[in-house]
Amino acid sequence: MSKFDVLTPENSQLIFIDQQPQMAFGVQSIDRQALKNNVVGLAKAGKIFDIPTTITTVETESFSGHTYPELLAVHPDNDILERTSMNSWDDQNVRDALARNAANGRRKIVVSGLWTEVCNTTFALSALRDVPDYEIYMVADASGGTSLEAHNRAMDRMVQAGVIPVTWQQVLLEWQRDWARKDTYDAVTTLVKEHSGAYGMGIDYAYTMVHGAKERVGHGKRIGPNPAK
Repeated sequence: MSKFDVLTPENSQLIFIDQQPQMAFGVQSIDRQALKNNVVGLAKAGKIFDIPTTITTVETESFSGHTYPELLAVHPDNDILERTSMNSWDDQNVRDALARNAANGRRKIVVSGLWTEVCNTTFALSALRDVPDYEIYMVADASGGTSLEAHNRAMDRMVQAGVIPVTWQQVLLEWQRDWARKDTYDAVTTLVKEHSGAYGMGIDYAYTMVHGAKERVGHGKRIGPNPAK
């Protein structure tokens, strides 16, 4: 497998690292509501394409709190791999989960985590050191650091070590690749409408105003205009 090979539903796996409220409280590199939107959007993308997903947490009950319920709702049956170490790679359960997926050809590991400069960086560097044929794709806008500088310098450091920076929507569309793939078309466009901001609004506009489709939701009568006298 090569870094020139695009992400596909067959060569990818996902890991969410410490998407927990206390970790999010410290994030200053991205708006935290935008962060959660992107994390959940990425999780839903993985669900659409049947991407094996690992969820790992740190010190849930003593410090970090429970994983976002919106993320857990996407994967209600997933085990949650609890750790004490800031570095997920230090936990054998995490290594084993990734290795099981990699044994099925899924050696491209898509990562979303908190914080970029700690948990994400140590995981990425350690994994690449020990398993050089893993490829790490760091989802920059579904991760966050304690400052923009911390996030950016961590991303720089990882890129220098061979980590590939991506965004969550980029991952989604790379998995879809071709709009002729109708088995996932509706689910992907629905996800985009819900989580992709202006892109999703544009799809709604095009469907209704250009193609004459019905609005996605029903509503009361449109009344007016009725200029005041």
